[in-house]
Amino acid sequence: MKNIYNNIVIVLIASIFIVSCEDNDDLITLSPTASTGVANFSVNSIVLDRNNEDAEVLTITFQEPDLGYSAGSIGYQLLFDLADGDFSAPQIQAVTSGFSTTFTAAELNQILINLGANPGAAIELLVKIETVLSSDTSLFSEQSSLQVTPYASTLDLSSRWGLVGDATINGWDGPDMPFYQSTDGSLPAGTFVAYVTLTDGFIKVRADNDWTINYGDVDDDGVLEPGTLNNNIAISAGTYKILFNENSLSYSVAPYSWGLVGDATINGWDGPDMPLTYDPLFDNWQADVTLVQGNMKIRFNNDWAINYGDVDNDGVLEPGTLNNNIAVNPGTYIITFNPITLEYSIKSR
Repeated sequence: MKNIYNNIVIVLIASIFIVSCEDNDDLITLSPTASTGVANFSVNSIVLDRNNEDAEVLTITFQEPDLGYSAGSIGYQLLFDLADGDFSAPQIQAVTSGFSTTFTAAELNQILINLGANPGAAIELLVKIETVLSSDTSLFSEQSSLQVTPYASTLDLSSRWGLVGDATINGWDGPDMPFYQSTDGSLPAGTFVAYVTLTDGFIKVRADNDWTINYGDVDDDGVLEPGTLNNNIAISAGTYKILFNENSLSYSVAPYSWGLVGDATINGWDGPDMPLTYDPLFDNWQADVTLVQGNMKIRFNNDWAINYGDVDNDGVLEPGTLNNNIAVNPGTYIITFNPITLEYSIKSR
């Protein structure tokens, strides 16, 4: 009986082994000549332009790989690196449709900046195609290259000038509230701008967070004089745009703020508005806000004299009317607004 039992076990093990062998015969193996096509470019040299970020500047195409068998689900990725790189830490872009991907100037520029490319300098960008067969199996193409000149994705509008005083956030000891280089082409050369919220008190304009060069206005005539103990600039509490020209020493102070108003905002249509703050890295105004279902507008100085909506929902504002509100769904958003071009965006956070 024991021998019969052992024979049955041996037969079962042999059967399993035979089936396993048959299954191995069905395993898919790559052809020794399996390959994936190299990246092809619509252009071979590009100078990217920050003023045309949305323009499509490059299409990368490749051929369907020859794997030596009929494959099931296959994924494709584009791998990017600089000429001195080894693809050990590439930027990766998934190919979501077919065998090509198109990039806007902004998308391609961000890849270059992420890789550490220097803005304004032409560099050689390397590209490989990765064919993803499974979680642990990929084929990589030979690298292709093209020349690209990236731009600075952020602006450097910093200056040596700032505001100091007991009306400023840091008092007379600083650090000073900064002036930025003005991008308003209608203003004279040498003009700087500060967007500040001040309390009742006094301010001066000074250079380099230091008292060596500082200015006040003893006679309140809009022209600065070298600083003394008694020529401070008196200011009332408020939010202001302050212009200062280092050549003429002229300056101006005017109430200035942008905000969101509407039944989608925390204070409704009566305000006070949810404030936008100036972002010198992009020379625009931004807010990180949580909104409810409803409508809103962007308006100036918490007042209806200047307000904007978007009647056709095209990302460009028009002067406000009763029916051109901006509809929003509940959520937390990053809102950006350019008061010169009137372009704006609402992105979920």
